[in-house]
Amino acid sequence: MTYMARLDLEGLGLDGGGDILLRRALSRLKIGDALDVSGAHPELGLQLRAWARANGCACAPSPSDGSTRIVANTPRPATERAGAAMLEGVVEQPPRAWGLAGRSAEVELGGPVFDFGLVDKHEVWTEDAARFYARAAAAQWDPNTAIDWDGVIAHDEEIEDAVVQVMTYLIENETAALIVPARFLARLHPHFREVMQILAIQAADEARHIEVFTRRALLRRDQLGLSTSGGQASLKTLIDEPDFALASFLLSVMGEGTFLVLLDFLYRFGPDPVTRAVARLAAQDEARHVAFGLSHLRRQAQQEPALLNRLKGAVDRRHAELAQTSGLNTRVFEALVVIAAGSFRVQDIATGHDRVMQLQADMDRARQTSLVKLGFASADAAALSKLHTRNFM
Repeated sequence: MTYMARLDLEGLGLDGGGDILLRRALSRLKIGDALDVSGAHPELGLQLRAWARANGCACAPSPSDGSTRIVANTPRPATERAGAAMLEGVVEQPPRAWGLAGRSAEVELGGPVFDFGLVDKHEVWTEDAARFYARAAAAQWDPNTAIDWDGVIAHDEEIEDAVVQVMTYLIENETAALIVPARFLARLHPHFREVMQILAIQAADEARHIEVFTRRALLRRDQLGLSTSGGQASLKTLIDEPDFALASFLLSVMGEGTFLVLLDFLYRFGPDPVTRAVARLAAQDEARHVAFGLSHLRRQAQQEPALLNRLKGAVDRRHAELAQTSGLNTRVFEALVVIAAGSFRVQDIATGHDRVMQLQADMDRARQTSLVKLGFASADAAALSKLHTRNFM
């Protein structure tokens, strides 16, 4: 039996919003059901006939009261639900045709298929993703207000040269650390929105680090220090790594984990309050990056036992590729010694040198700790740590 509904548009025409009410009424009907539309708008009948022709609906005067009868003929488009909004609704492999739809959205079928390369949950996900993002969003800081750029810098010019050289080194390393998450961000399926947000905020963190390291370097100079080909070659291996897990491991766990120790070193021995402040604030951000890398890689290793062998292979390949490079910029090493010494007196330089040697030992220990957390045996962790690039990152 055909169902008949009524819609009174009163004085509203289809060109004034009546079409919204018309479509709403028809959407509630089955195909073949009738809708009698009435109203006081002087052109309503003409508008209804034109609308019906454009939408493929039958349209005729209603035999009952002279209103216009439109017969529903358009089914609702086929759709599917893109998972569920809560974390429990994250699916293992979201279809690329879900595109940019937010998780739990009703997605109309037949839309474009996006070229997202990272669509497997086990490759990118951690149950802590939302917590990591919330923590990162709450911890953002403004370089203009978080750092006293007018802090007293009383050391001599040669120590300032050392600071500038280290800042130059930090800038290029943080540039690589920005590019890597940005590359994978563009490939990540938006269904994993918390991870997408984490990668975006990591890139923002690194952009801010580049800013503050550059500002610190140029406080008393008008140009930066030396960038070596060996350092560039080391960083290029990070940027060129196509695998998300391997790139995350090499950058976040091995590289940024090492950098955390370096930033703590600069906080403890930095010769002025500005240097110490930029090191402290950057370290807060880098600690989150390392925590996310460890979290999602631990989860992946539990689901993919072969992952540890792939991570080991990445370290071996990178070590072999960089074996003929010079490693850490000599000027950076010497600058770290000078910063830790605080002067050029013989005994102070000896102390500074010892402190840099201890820095490298601390870096090694930090890498080993992270590797063990990922599931490597202690002996394997020690061996892999020693293969890490001499450029620190």
